[in-house]
Amino acid sequence: MKNEQTYRALSGYLMMFLLLAILVGTIFSFVHAVNWLGVTLIPLFLLLFAGLTVVNPNQSSVLVLFGAYKGTIKKNGLFWVNPFFVRKKISLRARNFDSETIKVNDKLGNPIKIGCVLVWKVEETYKAAFEVDDYERFVYVQSETALRKLAGIYPYDNFEDHDAQITLRGGGEEVNEELENEIRERLEIAGIRVIEARINFIAYSEEIAGAMLRRQQATAVVAARFKIVEGAVSMVQMALEQLTEKGIVDFDDDKKAAMVSNLMVVLCGDKDPSPVVNTGTLHQ
Repeated sequence: MKNEQTYRALSGYLMMFLLLAILVGTIFSFVHAVNWLGVTLIPLFLLLFAGLTVVNPNQSSVLVLFGAYKGTIKKNGLFWVNPFFVRKKISLRARNFDSETIKVNDKLGNPIKIGCVLVWKVEETYKAAFEVDDYERFVYVQSETALRKLAGIYPYDNFEDHDAQITLRGGGEEVNEELENEIRERLEIAGIRVIEARINFIAYSEEIAGAMLRRQQATAVVAARFKIVEGAVSMVQMALEQLTEKGIVDFDDDKKAAMVSNLMVVLCGDKDPSPVVNTGTLHQ
């Protein structure tokens, strides 16, 4: 496998002066009826003019002579090269690739929709020009393939896989770093440098989105109920201990059970309780 080589081209401005001199000589020869000289200078002018090439900032020109790679010009400016060189322009600018949202299965087989954004640039022009057929298409296909592979490694969340420490939804930087490394390895053959890669969209697929939403809501309700019950038990215990310590009321087991039941209903209920005023004794 060859590596990129820098080609030192001649200054195009010096060649411009030479071309101007040839043009003046051509006109002079026809004016003074030296036709053979003019006929000779015209093909020479066209041949030399064909060797002029312009390289814009953050752009390169890959040079090939009869199938042989001769080097790459990365400096910007006006240059002159062999007129028989085939010149292929390759941009060195950083580019964004916002992938389309694709439908894949996560580690648990749940259908999800996921997309990523990739920032990349060409670093090795030889590999980009000759190691792959179309380096831009190669970037798109390999990025999507890496995204599919990543989705199959981790679950969307840990509702079903409680032992999962990293999930696609909550993995954050760790998941993005894994995606970036995977894409970098795949694009190395094309001389592409990955600047950044991260997931920019992730959601359950439409056919299970409703069921998963209800499941998430149920999980949130259970968690909230757990906290409510935990707090209510602490409050009931504190109330019984303080009533007993201060000697306000003496409770037997039946009275404690009744009070605990009433307090738990009041503290854990969804609605405000409706008090009942007892005008008799405690036993009526």
